[in-house]
Amino acid sequence: MGRWVAALRLVGVGFFIGGSIVLGLFVGRWLDNWRGTNLFWIVGLIIGIVVAFYGVYRMLLPVMGNKRERGNS
Repeated sequence: MGRWVAALRLVGVGFFIGGSIVLGLFVGRWLDNWRGTNLFWIVGLIIGIVVAFYGVYRMLLPVMGNKRERGNS
């Protein structure tokens, strides 16, 4: 994998993390405004963080698999 491909993959991971967390917060705030509560933003934040960690794991799994294959050869 070339340097630029790896760099672009990491930039995409960063955008995915930020987007997941921000989207979770926005949906939580929207639900808070709709329901008149002040709890859903916390739930949205937690869901956004969980989605971000899972997505990063899934996105970096092929990269880490390639490193293992090269190390054993």
